[in-house]
Amino acid sequence: MNIGCRDLTVTVGGRVLVRVPELDVAAGETLAVLGPNGSGKSTLLRAIAHLGSARRTGTVLLDGRPAGTTDLRRAVAAVLQRPVLQRASVFDNAAAGLRLRGVSRAEARRRAWPWLAALGVEHLAGRDARGLSGGEAQRVAIARALAVAPGVLLLDEPFTGLDATTRADLLADLRAALDGQPAAVLLVTHDREEARALARRTALLVGGELRQLGTTDEVLDAPADLECASLLGFTTQLPPAVTGREATLIARPQHCRPLAAGEPAPAEAVVVDGVLRRVVPLGGAIRLDVEVPGASVTSVTTVEVDAAPGDVVRIAINAGDLRSANGERLR
Repeated sequence: MNIGCRDLTVTVGGRVLVRVPELDVAAGETLAVLGPNGSGKSTLLRAIAHLGSARRTGTVLLDGRPAGTTDLRRAVAAVLQRPVLQRASVFDNAAAGLRLRGVSRAEARRRAWPWLAALGVEHLAGRDARGLSGGEAQRVAIARALAVAPGVLLLDEPFTGLDATTRADLLADLRAALDGQPAAVLLVTHDREEARALARRTALLVGGELRQLGTTDEVLDAPADLECASLLGFTTQLPPAVTGREATLIARPQHCRPLAAGEPAPAEAVVVDGVLRRVVPLGGAIRLDVEVPGASVTSVTTVEVDAAPGDVVRIAINAGDLRSANGERLR
């Protein structure tokens, strides 16, 4: 099933929270809505699902036809930031959506059990769901949503609050679970790596408006402008006065490499000299904040740096890792 919206606007107290002229998710596709906190991501998701009390105008489409609240309730399953589980067994929670649809317990078991297995929690089926960890509870919530074979699956920051290891494991298992599924999947996230891992396309939402839409690699690696670049992790932005180039050049911290004293710069690299202002240990790496005339450079490196705040350092950025302000690669 395909889902989309046209001229969708959400307002609260006369203030526009979201304004999206057009957005579509195809059957079998995962689209990530990426943006910072407060950008309207969850508001957009709830508006598309006709959830909440905020005033909305515009049209939501299912398979190209206008859809009402009843249509959406039949077609949509949602997984929220914090899983809401009943006071019952893990299995009964996974089967709850099916039982609400009038499916027999035996048939619900047949349809829900494979999803418990796919999400790695079938061994917990008889346990009280109230005793689960956060990661286990989210796995059960995802299994419950997938068990009803939804036409549309909405994922509202499902990895929030999970530790790094639990998040990585769940991310891998969810990616495998979604592979080959016919549902249109809309993922709301503030995390670039979640979008890259799960979504074929990404929409960047800033201040309630779509600023960029394309394949995930295009959006993450070729930001449309400097504001988008900042939000997407291009913290180094070098204006023409610094580099002598025609356009502002942007780079991510991991691509800004400090050079040792006397070390030659790589061929075709852009090299800038600046004053080291701060060194921040990151656990296995360090972050260097470097001030250059008219700009600043952030470098994250695993290489030991023989410099202290106040020293002059040289930073090299390979041409292949630089983009111009409109996202084009440096040639």
